[in-house]
Amino acid sequence: MKSSLMRLLALVACLGLFAVACGGSDADDAVDAATDAVEDAVDDAMDDDEEAMEDDAVDDEEAMEDDGEEQAVDTSLDEEELEEIESDDADAGAVDSGPVAGGTLIIGSTQVPRHFNGTVQSGLATAVPGTQLNASPLLFDENFNPQPYLAESWEVADDGLSVTLNLVEGAVFHDGEAITSEDVKFSIETAQAGHPFKTMFAPVTEVLTPDDQTVIINLSQPHPAILLAMSPGLLPIIPEHIFNDGTPVAEHPRNTEDFVGSGPFRLVEYETGSVIRLEKFEDFFIPERPLLDEIIIQISPDPSTIVLGLEGGDIDLTTTLGSAANIVRVRDNNELILTAEGHEAIGPVNWLEFNLADDVLSDVRVRQAIAYAVDREFLSNVIDQGTTFPVTTGIVPASPYHNPDAEAYAANIDRAKELLAEAGYAEGELTLAVDYIPPGQQATAEYIVQALGDAGINAELNVSADFPSWAGRVAGGEHQMTVNQVWNWGDPVIGVHRTYLSSNRVGAIWTNNTGYENAEVDALFDKAGQSVDRDERIGLYAEAQAIIADEAPIHFLSTSPTWMAMNPRVQNPPVGIWGTMSPMLDVWLAE
Repeated sequence: MKSSLMRLLALVACLGLFAVACGGSDADDAVDAATDAVEDAVDDAMDDDEEAMEDDAVDDEEAMEDDGEEQAVDTSLDEEELEEIESDDADAGAVDSGPVAGGTLIIGSTQVPRHFNGTVQSGLATAVPGTQLNASPLLFDENFNPQPYLAESWEVADDGLSVTLNLVEGAVFHDGEAITSEDVKFSIETAQAGHPFKTMFAPVTEVLTPDDQTVIINLSQPHPAILLAMSPGLLPIIPEHIFNDGTPVAEHPRNTEDFVGSGPFRLVEYETGSVIRLEKFEDFFIPERPLLDEIIIQISPDPSTIVLGLEGGDIDLTTTLGSAANIVRVRDNNELILTAEGHEAIGPVNWLEFNLADDVLSDVRVRQAIAYAVDREFLSNVIDQGTTFPVTTGIVPASPYHNPDAEAYAANIDRAKELLAEAGYAEGELTLAVDYIPPGQQATAEYIVQALGDAGINAELNVSADFPSWAGRVAGGEHQMTVNQVWNWGDPVIGVHRTYLSSNRVGAIWTNNTGYENAEVDALFDKAGQSVDRDERIGLYAEAQAIIADEAPIHFLSTSPTWMAMNPRVQNPPVGIWGTMSPMLDVWLAE
């Protein structure tokens, strides 16, 4: 069964690639017809009797290997190609001349920001423009080491209970008002109260401002993530004289209208869902930076439109390619650059999460059965055409805190059926619904429905109209299970704890939306979150990951590089640990 399904889905993937390559309504019609035929074939395959499938299993496996070589291998990225892309492609368009000031960088994006105030909003949509509009206390190099920005120097106390920031002199907001320690204090306190990542600044007990250039952050406990939490996308410094007027910051009209920031670019135009125009701030506190005169973010809901813009030279850079077919298409275009370098601090994990309040999914045996039914290798190699990589815990393998020995739930349909029987469900008796983030994760969700069918579970898609609708359902606990993507955000304290802490069930997306509670895991995270001993933290996180894997509130699927595509004229592209979610001070354009 699976081998037949794999061949059919590989065919669908290739048809999708063909459609992207050809474009136009005729191609769409052809693919629609072909897809209908494939779906009919899938239905037929699903109706084959089990005895026949067992007899043909070996033949099907061999056939899949042959078909995969013909249909899928030439459109996937193997490890050697990935290594080449990571190490070389970001510099492929480099020129010998020095930096040239001026010019307009055009970024293509599918992301529509709610607003530009990152003290109360996370995510790519806000952070890409927000880190151009706002400065943060610190920057970080490729080795995750802090570097000066608004803070020209800093000191962490020997006991880890305070951090002192010494701010640069002469920095001003876009309206000409001086940036002082009071603005930093206000920004930290605003993020502590309103940012969805509650663990970032939870240990902060007070922020002192002995003078305009000095900030002292006092902590209730050592907090190893405190410096990283002062990165561009996590702690923008916003003007107290505008936002501290009694209006709740998350609802403040100046989050978008006449936005005043502290960063290298100022907002000159924003048409919701269409364009964001940023202009160089001439009074920025770093001399001769930024190099660009202007950044324009062109927003389109269709990633394929962005790829066409790249190919036509109308777009310079994007990280929102959308599909594996688009990634492969850019990779195969010799006039474009594709790189997996950069964005290392993001650590995205794609997973299937369960609503533990659901009567069926509250049984760990059902959750484990589902985990055994879903083949993450198939998802990465066929559905994602080799552009993602299997992952077995909620901490990505690139992190020093990843535990490779946690239970992986390698695909095993027989074991899935055994667990369902133990839970009291006969084959075909159980019905479940799968939500997903539209539209990008539809293919993953459709495969999961098929995989659960193989295990004897009647599964169906629950389709949301758009991202806000999906987020509302999941945050409100109205779903059974959903495909999701959640980021590590550099340190587990920032991006991992929030998913599992029993105290973080706050009814917002990307918090503890499963309803998972385990006092031992809470204690392990608490201890790891205040230890300054890296080896101790590694051990604590390894133990927590093992417990979480056994209890399976989430089935982890894959991780993916943040694929960045660009035209060769883009020089010194943003390939640091935060990638495009960092100020583009040194990006310039070759003539």
